[in-house]
Amino acid sequence: MTLPPQMGNLPEHASAQSARAGPLASPLKRVLIISPHFPPINAPDMQRVRMSLPYYQKMGWEPVVLAVNPACQSGMLEAELLPTLPERVRIVRTAALPYRLCRYIGLGNLGLRALLFFLWTGSRILSSEKFDLVFFSNTQFVTLLLGRFWLSGFGVPYVIDVQDPWRTDFYERRGARRPPGGWKYAFARLQAWAWEGWCFRRAAAVMSVSPTYLTDLRARYRPLATIPTAVIGFGASAHDQTQARALAFSGKRFPRTQNEIHFVYTGASGPILPDSLAVLFQGLKTYRLHWPERAARLRFHFIGTSYAPPGQGRLSVWPIAKACGVGDLVDEIAQRIGHLESIHWQNEADGLLILGSTDLAYSPSKIYPYYLSGRPILGLVFKGSVLERLLEELQCSYLVGFHLHESKDAAHAQLHTFFDLALAGFPAGSLPVRQTNSFNQHFLAEELTRQQVALFNRAVAPAPVSAA
Repeated sequence: MTLPPQMGNLPEHASAQSARAGPLASPLKRVLIISPHFPPINAPDMQRVRMSLPYYQKMGWEPVVLAVNPACQSGMLEAELLPTLPERVRIVRTAALPYRLCRYIGLGNLGLRALLFFLWTGSRILSSEKFDLVFFSNTQFVTLLLGRFWLSGFGVPYVIDVQDPWRTDFYERRGARRPPGGWKYAFARLQAWAWEGWCFRRAAAVMSVSPTYLTDLRARYRPLATIPTAVIGFGASAHDQTQARALAFSGKRFPRTQNEIHFVYTGASGPILPDSLAVLFQGLKTYRLHWPERAARLRFHFIGTSYAPPGQGRLSVWPIAKACGVGDLVDEIAQRIGHLESIHWQNEADGLLILGSTDLAYSPSKIYPYYLSGRPILGLVFKGSVLERLLEELQCSYLVGFHLHESKDAAHAQLHTFFDLALAGFPAGSLPVRQTNSFNQHFLAEELTRQQVALFNRAVAPAPVSAA
């Protein structure tokens, strides 16, 4: 990937700095954060670290981020994210095997391509500087192997952030669709079975975005019952909202010629949402059968539904809408868009969509910027899911629940009511009253960083001395 001219030399705080610079003179504890994706690359698995960086130091920890040079990656560049990084934070960037060459042998995974470079650079840093902890916050699962190596070689404990499950039986469950990726999926599954336990059994602490992920890990690995754990969501940054509004996304507006109501879903849809999409579009179909003039004003936009670059994304939402007979009311942008541009589209919408997955542990991070947008939210979820409980807790959405193998008539009726409310401008009292103070206290980036730091402190605390 060729960087634009303005990316040739990253700002000082984000440049490839040498470990020889040494630690800053500080009484702070120090954490080496492993985040292969990092701005100016836009990827979901680096967002927790990016939003936490402004707060670590004032909470007693000095972070150093180990990331892959953007020139060695194939991901989307979003230069607008660079100003959200604190200048005082040191970021060390490594090389990786060239994507253009490796993809021909099916080795596109960034973690695999960068593993030896991370091992070398991280070992050099840990051998020359004092660190109290290594923190793995990414979904390049193979990098977790480094935690065991560095624990053995340098005695530095490590914490794992479980953003997605490494080992999962999702595609082996009854009724599940075929897994994507062919032999690549089989290879990734083999890695998970071979290495997950080896990595997790020696972790000093584990955090997860979902309580279900922690429950599954404890059931597999007994040592996790005796180490600190915490469920910590992704949350949102109010600063991102400010940054998105300050940027000029010229010409990116929805047409308002026929008094349309525009609903927006941002982010990847992938193979996990077809069931909830079918419920949504079947509900829209029956709504149009009863009230065609009302339905003609509704528009549904699915933006950034894949991780593919421009021109390479495959439509995954619109074909379902077409099969349900409502394709003319739905459009899809099947390529990755920037994080701040996603927030822009959320702020442009009349209503936002959150869709559930047959993976009941699914908890999309988009909930939190959705909340900060202030827009009405439709939550179409599986009953008994983590997502349903979270939306009930946040009191931020018109909630429609359904079971996969039961009649969807009740869900469709609720959707019809929601569409009517939207067309009426969401009259006062028609939506739950949001508990803004509670959200600010529990789901903004600063508070979630405080929870991380509390877990860090427990991970490095001396073991209690038992009485003789």
